[in-house]
Amino acid sequence: MFEGFTRRRIDTGEVTINCVHGGQGPAVLLLHGYPQNLAEWAHVAPRLVDAGFTVVCADLRGYGDSDKPACAPDHATYSFRAMAADQARLMAALGHERFAVAGHDRGARTAHRLALDWSDRVSHLAVLDIVPTYDMYDRVTKRLAQTYWQWYFLPAKAPLPERMIGADPDFFYESCLASVGGIGLQDFDPELLADYRRCWRPPEAISAWCSDYRAGASIDLEHDAADLHRKLEMPVLALWGAEGIMQTLFDIRALWEARCTRLSTATAPGGHWFPEQAPAETAKALITHFRRQA
Repeated sequence: MFEGFTRRRIDTGEVTINCVHGGQGPAVLLLHGYPQNLAEWAHVAPRLVDAGFTVVCADLRGYGDSDKPACAPDHATYSFRAMAADQARLMAALGHERFAVAGHDRGARTAHRLALDWSDRVSHLAVLDIVPTYDMYDRVTKRLAQTYWQWYFLPAKAPLPERMIGADPDFFYESCLASVGGIGLQDFDPELLADYRRCWRPPEAISAWCSDYRAGASIDLEHDAADLHRKLEMPVLALWGAEGIMQTLFDIRALWEARCTRLSTATAPGGHWFPEQAPAETAKALITHFRRQA
């Protein structure tokens, strides 16, 4: 996995972030989703390197092999603002003061906040298979709640979700993979799935991921509400699964047009997990976007 890449753990101030990096050329940061880690990009990152980019794949705070600090009462420890700051500092430590960023799922929400809080650092943004977090809570429907029930279960007061997930982490997280992706476990690369299992089993990871969603339902909404008037000025790509659930629940293009001045959109084959199921198409869309004039 990630042959030819260098693996490092870098102290960013508050936490140490795990990453892999490789290639030569303009810098690109790739951020994974839930319940995954940087291994999600194992079949996409080499294609970007071959296209002439320096690629950094990082574990979010609380995920993979990055630090998992105890959460503060106000949930700020796992806010997207905190996660975004980690990644900006990681890229600076690697010598990349300006870079493009693409994120999938929770990584896309972190990337969106990174583009808002560190706009002078981000040359291009790509958000994969999401709508803004604020809209996920502001536009709740019966079907949305039934599909994305984790958004209401995971923020429950500790230790309720931690205890329930901890009883059988593999069953819980594998059920999440199947429920929103529309595919079976047999469709995942066995090496990637094994690494996901390794990383989601520890109790501190389970707690961190619940804390991530608690922040998403509280302090992140406060941060997002304060920025509703702002539009991102860098090129933004909204990329989603052509057969995914998200595009049946929202007008993805319209919601991102309200947040950006230079939006482009595209679809990739498959559902929510298309970076793993369609890595060639995902990489092609990202390469096209990152080559747009900033």
